[in-house]
Amino acid sequence: MQPKILTTLRDYSWKQFSADVMAGLTVALIALPLSLAIAIASGADPAKGLVTAIVGGFFVSLLGGSRVQIGGPTGAFIVVVFGIIAQHGYDGLVLATLMAGLILLAAGWLRVGNLIAYVPEAVINGFTIGIAIIIATSQLKDFFGLELAMVPAEFVEKLAALWSARGSFNPWAAGIAASSLAVIALLRWMFPRFPGLLLVMAAASVLVVSFGLPVDTIAARFGELPGGFPAPSVPDVSVERLLALLPSALIIAFLAAVESLLSALVADKMIETRHRPNAEVAAQGTANLASALFGGMPVTGAIARTATNIKAGGRTPVAGIVHALALLLILLFASGLAGYLVLPALAALLILTAWNMSEPHKWREYAKLPRADLALLVLTLLLTVFVDLAVAVGAGVGIGLALRLRKSKPEPKDWTPPKR
Repeated sequence: MQPKILTTLRDYSWKQFSADVMAGLTVALIALPLSLAIAIASGADPAKGLVTAIVGGFFVSLLGGSRVQIGGPTGAFIVVVFGIIAQHGYDGLVLATLMAGLILLAAGWLRVGNLIAYVPEAVINGFTIGIAIIIATSQLKDFFGLELAMVPAEFVEKLAALWSARGSFNPWAAGIAASSLAVIALLRWMFPRFPGLLLVMAAASVLVVSFGLPVDTIAARFGELPGGFPAPSVPDVSVERLLALLPSALIIAFLAAVESLLSALVADKMIETRHRPNAEVAAQGTANLASALFGGMPVTGAIARTATNIKAGGRTPVAGIVHALALLLILLFASGLAGYLVLPALAALLILTAWNMSEPHKWREYAKLPRADLALLVLTLLLTVFVDLAVAVGAGVGIGLALRLRKSKPEPKDWTPPKR
């Protein structure tokens, strides 16, 4: 349960500190537009995403079991958060996040982190692809500049609503979105260490503001971002609300644990280290508690930002702490500039994020899976998209464990009648 920061600081050097600072600043430039975009796609105020990245990112790095994990809001939570806000309001989301934090803390102290390994990989891959599909479709409205007052949460109804609004297609918005998508992808391919993400966002915003193009910005739709940090507060609590939000809290806790530990595993392979799963789960609990107390959204380990941190030279939790402090300074002193970011470019960013989440380079491998595993992956994917994430995870894990038990059951030996 010992945080990794205590281990890494034993032989810390100024050379590593400078590398961590540069890596933290690089990740902060990437996390800024991503955090705003994820909050908007989740149906929350954009500033909530920035608060989540600051508070959650700080505690994940300070208390976590990974050397290089970067915490904050991620695309995997968009579907869950959007549904909770639609049903229970933002205050309900804060309470559910608070409950999830307590669940994760208990899970960490009970050493449940090791049990995540028993979740079938097909289930994880299935709901990850399903979430990616939902994220991508949820961004089509802003990508094409469609005029639609409310986008339905249900997948089929959402597609129908988007199609009905096709007459409001905005070529300026689509042009900004398509060019942003292409340039971001090109820069990531050519210069993977260069923080071109924010550069593209800034260029698109300058273009829109300079020429007065009819394209929505964050400030135009949501108002100016606040220039201060929110004070801590506790949401309204009652037995009825706790019972109503318990399923949502369990889903948040499950997703936070799974995504964080998967991210830590990926990081281990990249830098050849081993994370501490139970310390990581407990840190996610603290991060979600703290995020909720400051009005933030659910927190988890972010695989893409963690990988960026590693590629930029980050090797200790100090880089993650620097990333959080840099975002805090931006919120306090430069939040007005963030309001000029254009929504079509943010939509393009999230569509690219969804594409990367789905890991298309693994699709051929999935096609070669055993029939039972492939069927489990497809079932989880379809349930995620067309039914509900909670149902998808519950059904997928249940069926997956049943299949695993069936495989591990020894075949009975041939029975031979005794001679009498």
